[in-house]
Amino acid sequence: MNSKPPLRVVVAGLGNMGRSHALAYHHNPGFEIAALINRSDVPLPDGLTGYGIRRSFDEALRDEKPDVACIATYSDSHADYAVRAFEAGCHVFVEKPLATTVADAKRVVAAAKANGRKLVIGYILRHHPSWIRLIAEARKLGGPYVFRMNLNQQSSGHTWETHKHLMQTTSPIVDCGVHYLDVMLQITDAKPVEVRGMGVRLTQEVAPSMYNYGHLQVLFDDGSVGWYEAGWGPMISETAFFVKDVISPNGCVSIVMKEGVRSDDIDTHTKTSTIRLHSAATGADGKFARPDEMLSMEGEPGHQDLCDLEQAFVLKAIREDLDLTKHMDDAVKSLAVCLAADESVRSGKAVRL
Repeated sequence: MNSKPPLRVVVAGLGNMGRSHALAYHHNPGFEIAALINRSDVPLPDGLTGYGIRRSFDEALRDEKPDVACIATYSDSHADYAVRAFEAGCHVFVEKPLATTVADAKRVVAAAKANGRKLVIGYILRHHPSWIRLIAEARKLGGPYVFRMNLNQQSSGHTWETHKHLMQTTSPIVDCGVHYLDVMLQITDAKPVEVRGMGVRLTQEVAPSMYNYGHLQVLFDDGSVGWYEAGWGPMISETAFFVKDVISPNGCVSIVMKEGVRSDDIDTHTKTSTIRLHSAATGADGKFARPDEMLSMEGEPGHQDLCDLEQAFVLKAIREDLDLTKHMDDAVKSLAVCLAADESVRSGKAVRL
């Protein structure tokens, strides 16, 4: 039986992800919620209504002296909040993207190391058994690879308001792209060497300097190439909005989505339904040697289950003193590629990495 007292945690930011992480802490006996923090009152799900909502992150750090700070605020505050939490003696879980500049991301990593504390970044797909399987099957094929990936979201109402808030600081190809660049980097051992980005402002509801549709193309030093596409808004198409496809000389591995799923359903963003394995091998007659294999992912975790797994990993990292050096380095690397793509959108030029 575990005799260690639970880790006291403060949760800053109570949007979709913040509330889900708070529920994960609430249900995990290894944690105890010390404070929920948000700039305004928001409806809380069952299980969290008893906690109340505080306004000041700094006051919560000072008054509660928590062991862990969970940062699920807007991206432009991630770095400053994380550094202040480290300096207050906390371990930190921070939602992706880690920061809005590479310099800030490196500053957060340096603060984690300087204060001897754990830093876990919210790459939820790293805890998803289906995505772990996809990456393993792709690695078995061997490179060079072609990565074809997107996640477009046709959003309206509250979801579109959330997207517009996000786009005050971060473009879709950065906010979502870090997940899929991280997947590419887990599959190939090659280094990204150049990135090109293109973007279009399809609405006057975002600033003239922002775009709500973008895609990036990344070149790797082994000849692998990848693209990632992300668009948000009421005008975005739901046709082929979710493509996850990895091709190699030996075949390909793909996610096949069920018919009728919606792009603004948060569970759709992580669910895989079926993984299709295709072998390029042919027989003496030149025809395929074997049919495609369909791996059913039935029973895979939903969004809240994944948040529970993610926070269980945070607990394990702290309790077992896991070495998170590669985890942190990978987060900086994937962010650097997406920010370079954003720079390319604005400059109209390819960026060497």
